[in-house]
Amino acid sequence: MNTLETECVSDQYLRASEAASLLHVSPKTVSRWAKEGKIPHFVTLGGHRRFPKNVIEGLAQDLGKLKI
Repeated sequence: MNTLETECVSDQYLRASEAASLLHVSPKTVSRWAKEGKIPHFVTLGGHRRFPKNVIEGLAQDLGKLKI
């Protein structure tokens, strides 16, 4: 994979800390949700989870609309 392909992939996927920031939860919570199958993810060769940016942004929007 060349540098341009790597940049395109990194633009489409978020690290747990980035997803957590958008969702206003801790990275541990994001990882737990992923492990429980509540949010989609894939695991890199290095064992790190990556989350689809569009799904996380949609979830953040939906959570923002909730009145708790």
